[in-house]
Amino acid sequence: MKLFVGLDVSLEKTAICVISEHGKIVKEAQVASEPEALLRWICDQDGATAAVGLEAGPLSQWLYRRLSEAGQPVVLMETRQVQGALKAMPIKTDRRDAISIARLLHLGWFRPVHCKSVSAQEVRAVLSARKAVQQGFITLEMSLRGLLRNFGLKVGTISRGRFEQRVCELAEDNPMLEAATEPMLRARSALRRELAGLERYVRQLAQEDPVCRRLMSMPGIGAVVALTYRSAVDDPARFTCSKKVGPWVGLTPSRNQSGERDISGGITKVDDVNLRRALCQAATVMLHRGRATWLRTWAAKIARRRGAKRAMV
Repeated sequence: MKLFVGLDVSLEKTAICVISEHGKIVKEAQVASEPEALLRWICDQDGATAAVGLEAGPLSQWLYRRLSEAGQPVVLMETRQVQGALKAMPIKTDRRDAISIARLLHLGWFRPVHCKSVSAQEVRAVLSARKAVQQGFITLEMSLRGLLRNFGLKVGTISRGRFEQRVCELAEDNPMLEAATEPMLRARSALRRELAGLERYVRQLAQEDPVCRRLMSMPGIGAVVALTYRSAVDDPARFTCSKKVGPWVGLTPSRNQSGERDISGGITKVDDVNLRRALCQAATVMLHRGRATWLRTWAAKIARRRGAKRAMV
């Protein structure tokens, strides 16, 4: 008897539902969200495991890799499709989610998702750390500006190197303001050092990768954009042609057709938001800076007719 196993993964526990090839619920359980515990439970079942399905999420790629290494037929299921099916359930529990995932797996109504390699996940972790430190740095600067603005003290347009000196000048002779701004300035200085170190490491990673070096030969493409694109695509062989990358990133127009209605809307904005943002930033730089190229000329014509945003896409 063929078995279809649905896993609803959470941080501590995973709800499991097993459905037979005839669509009947064979067994349900809840085990720890650890590969060893899941493997033991799946291997103890009577019957041949046809597929093990789990929704793509924070723990899913780790579990997918460990289960597939153990020889299990694991499938990562596309999140939007699974969430759309789960919304039809009037009552949402982990048990019911596991049942729904198992039924989707049994019916074949799902889209498999690529599990990124360990190296790609490591690069994405470095890029995420850089982004988090950068956001903290910017937040502290904006907080300092807002704090001083309440007293009519304006930092104004100033370089990053002179920002600390300018804040100290404005807070001078006011013990309360000095007590408020000095810890924030020290934290900003530490974040700036850490951000500079991460920037150097990101550039080093990009220089050591031949694909990133080739991408950076294009105008507007830097180390961050190249690494973001490289780690997101991971395995180019999973795309049959380059034209399929655009829809995968979510840069193609959405469409809503029903009867006489046929509406073409904005871009779909599916999948990796960081990759989409990086590509749009690179397109903005290419459109407004650097030497003129045939691509920039073509985009400028679109920008004049249909707007800069459409030209970037």
